[in-house]
Amino acid sequence: SLKTEANTRKDHFPLPFMDQMLERLAGNEYYCFLDGFSGYFQIPVDPKDQEKTTFMCPYGMFTYRRMPFGLCNAPGTFQRCMMAIFHDMIEKTMEFFLDNISIFGNSFATCLSHLDKMLKRCEDTNLCLNWEKSHFMVKEGIVLGHKISKNRIEVDKAKVDVIAKLPHPTTVKGVRSFLGHAGFYRWFIKDFSKISRPMTHLFYKKYSVHLLR
Repeated sequence: SLKTEANTRKDHFPLPFMDQMLERLAGNEYYCFLDGFSGYFQIPVDPKDQEKTTFMCPYGMFTYRRMPFGLCNAPGTFQRCMMAIFHDMIEKTMEFFLDNISIFGNSFATCLSHLDKMLKRCEDTNLCLNWEKSHFMVKEGIVLGHKISKNRIEVDKAKVDVIAKLPHPTTVKGVRSFLGHAGFYRWFIKDFSKISRPMTHLFYKKYSVHLLR
């Protein structure tokens, strides 16, 4: 609830810088892209704190025994757990952003060895993976909306197509939403700030009137 969130001491545990992580991943021969199975639900909630997650629905009142999505500290808590599990592998054999896990190697045998070590660690810590969303021993793949391979980092064309088909914004809120989508790939767009400046000006009151008419 909002009251629970307001009274929660915030955990500002940092998430990786996405651009730096992608640069470290690019340039390898082989990859394995893995996905955590219902990531947050793998983290148990302390029994004495479970009542703080109480919610009501048409079937009754319930509490979470596992960490649900939506709690303000859920991302930081999950990332902290992943760091604790794979602390000696990060940047050397693998990268992860929450439950998006990437294994890499400069040869088939090396990547397979790194994968084997990572899977054994998962077994030791009871970390479950979603095999249906995982890809093994591939030359390229999509990581956080970017296509990673040995030679480059590219945009995900499917995501670009979605952005291109967005309706023309007619409100300030619509402009904000569009810039949020387009800004995801700002480091691929030369002079993005300059190009988008006429739209960001619409956020100011004296300009927004013209948009809303």
